[in-house]
Amino acid sequence: MIDVVLPVLDEAQALPWVLERMPDGFRAIVVDNGSTDGSATIAAELGALVVREPCGGFGAACQAGLLAATADVVCFMDADGSLDPRELELVADPVCARLADLVLGSRRAERGAWPLHARAANRILALELRRRCAANLTDLGPMRAARRAALLALDLQNRRFGYPLEMVLRAAHHGWHIEERPVRYRARSGGRSKVTGTFRGTVRAIRDMAEVLA
Repeated sequence: MIDVVLPVLDEAQALPWVLERMPDGFRAIVVDNGSTDGSATIAAELGALVVREPCGGFGAACQAGLLAATADVVCFMDADGSLDPRELELVADPVCARLADLVLGSRRAERGAWPLHARAANRILALELRRRCAANLTDLGPMRAARRAALLALDLQNRRFGYPLEMVLRAAHHGWHIEERPVRYRARSGGRSKVTGTFRGTVRAIRDMAEVLA
């Protein structure tokens, strides 16, 4: 079994599609981070393990899911329908086979799925990652996989949008072998992304990540 951590804040519209496409052998852990649209109820009805994290923040939700996981290998992915759970095996298989310690899904975006301001920010961040890490990374991919015990040992501290970046930087610092696998990136299922959907959201994420880089 592989656990899949899904941080959720008001994703009632997308959750059915996401959870129904979860591959066999992958258990969904939905971390509700203060939803008001019934996301937690929908997730529970669809068979997901639901964890409630009252402390707001993307990193807080991710860490709560990691602490709730019991599988040897843990995946993370957004729950807004922009990523297809059927591609989780692409990022999990190299970790399961011990060919990589951390695998990131490098996004191949459909037209209109990735706003220009967010794509530009990601490109700059990828350049900085290549400078700091011994890995030719092109994307701070939101779909990723690693071993649970090793992730816990990294002792990640950021509880906001800097969490994914801190994971990569600390993993590189500890000599992990990091790889990428291409995954499709779709237009999200309803509404706008809390990060890439608005310029303000992207700026907030950049600020959090800048703190981690510092």
